[in-house]
Amino acid sequence: MSIDALRGFDMFWIIGGERMVRGLDTGLKSPWFSDHVTRQMGHVPWEGFQFMDLIMPLFLFISGVAMPFSFAKRLGSGNDQRGLYVHVAKRFVILFVLGMVAQGNLLAYDLSKLHIYCNTLQAIAAGYLIAALCLMNLRLVGQIAAAVGLLLGFWALMAWVPVPGHGAGKLTPDGNLAIWLDHRILGAFQDRTTYSWILSSMNFGCTVLLGAFAGQLLRSSVQSWLKAVVLLTAGGACFLVGLGWNQWFPIIKHLWTSSFVLYAGGMSLALMGLFYLLIDVWGLRRWAFVFMVIGMNAIAVYMANMLFDFRRIADIFVGGLGKWTGSWQDLIRAMGGFAVVWLILLYMYRKKTFVKV
Repeated sequence: MSIDALRGFDMFWIIGGERMVRGLDTGLKSPWFSDHVTRQMGHVPWEGFQFMDLIMPLFLFISGVAMPFSFAKRLGSGNDQRGLYVHVAKRFVILFVLGMVAQGNLLAYDLSKLHIYCNTLQAIAAGYLIAALCLMNLRLVGQIAAAVGLLLGFWALMAWVPVPGHGAGKLTPDGNLAIWLDHRILGAFQDRTTYSWILSSMNFGCTVLLGAFAGQLLRSSVQSWLKAVVLLTAGGACFLVGLGWNQWFPIIKHLWTSSFVLYAGGMSLALMGLFYLLIDVWGLRRWAFVFMVIGMNAIAVYMANMLFDFRRIADIFVGGLGKWTGSWQDLIRAMGGFAVVWLILLYMYRKKTFVKV
């Protein structure tokens, strides 16, 4: 239950949480709130980290947590290793295509607007494929070695391989190896942002693997309270290592640097430990129901949120309040849009309709 709740907590910020905080800011008109809370609802331009920079890595991390459960279920229901490979390949393709639909302008049917690799779902697809190959072919020690190798390998490539016209070790938005490779390989189909994707797939895989390590721990026979302690401790350790590495290899989400993987991964591990402790160990579940409803259909609601503006549906019911609510109307619209999405998800939850990929 904690996995679904944490996944729902992550999606909450995408489908309404961020807008509600911004709407509250508009209503309060408080400089303190703007500086200390609303500011965290944005992304840093390049180096550094704010709360919303956690949302994407947490999504990848949770996909990794679910993998040991999913793989064990499939193998236990009679599927052999070959069948699992087929499932992994299908899921990779579906997630990649959905990413092109969500953010790659695939439905514009215009090659001049098409972006091939540019979305969170595609990062999950790449990370999932790398992590799956590790889980299916390596023991735990080998998986850990693979994760360390990915982190160090990405750092070494970024530090030592020269970029034409810029040299080696440059981590500027236009002079780093990762973005240069994207421009060279994707060409006109690159998304024209400073986010890198192809080389960064190495570290997407590492983020998913961190989740898979947590998933294997949760499936183990270790005592429940000890699982929570290990997750919280490992989270703190990764966070500190990432923070320390930041001095030499900066935390840059756009590049998915190795320090960013550990820094965000540490937070993700700690959140997993906290949710597991509260929900599955201590049995405090009622507060998490709103998140569980979202988490059970995370991919479906992510796609719906990318394709539709649910606030417009909410405006049918709350749009007319604007003449009385003044500066609070943004918050009311945000809450209305979230309510529309959540009620649809609640209906799906009650009907046991869960969209899986």
